Amino acid sequence: MKTGKLYLIPTMIGEESSLNQIPPFTKEIIKKIDYYIVENEKSARSFIKKIYPKKNQDDLIFFIINKNNYESNTNYLKPCMEGHSMILMSDAGCPAIADPGSEIISLAHANKLIVKPIPGPSSIFLALMSSGMNGQNFCFNGYLPINKKERILKVKKIEKNSNLLSQSQIFIETPYRNNQLFNDLIKHLKPYTKLCIASNLNSKKEYINTMRIFEWKNIKIELDKKPTTFIIESIYN
Repeated sequence: MKTGKLYLIPTMIGEESSLNQIPPFTKEIIKKIDYYIVENEKSARSFIKKIYPKKNQDDLIFFIINKNNYESNTNYLKPCMEGHSMILMSDAGCPAIADPGSEIISLAHANKLIVKPIPGPSSIFLALMSSGMNGQNFCFNGYLPINKKERILKVKKIEKNSNLLSQSQIFIETPYRNNQLFNDLIKHLKPYTKLCIASNLNSKKEYINTMRIFEWKNIKIELDKKPTTFIIESIYN
């Protein structure tokens, strides 16, 4: 029996983002597929409607990713095994990049399904591209610890790794904690360590700047509730 493909579809980033972020052939894929694996049904329906307004929403079948229970996601690929192609998408940016979905993709490979990634925006890679930091050797650290002491220890550790490995260190934070993280960075990183802040990417309020820590200490910046990617690069020998 012929199986379907699993398409990995990036969605828009930024509240005011343009559809120009999305490749034209994404419309053709969404036009013909009714099975979706998503983080949130409401935001997924909104994205589909923007991409292809003529799509009959009543025909759509959604499987919601359970981020806390891997076992509950194991049957999501059943339509694909039965010959129906499916789409995996996150709420913003690329699926499985700082977002859930990698376990489902792993299951697709285990079941010999064709996995087809589609190009699209990623705040992580856009930030790295525009940071002026090392794009040949980098590490994505995800979210830093919530506990303040643990967060500070992690910040110092990744600064040390950046220096030892000549590696850009990328991380993110829940938007309402961005200001706390920024304050920890300028207080605990070494003065000549570089910090890139890439906020509200692909929107009218986009902000991207790279400076050394001692320079950031003279800057007043408001990052609260703004999707932001942070990158540091230590230049100490």
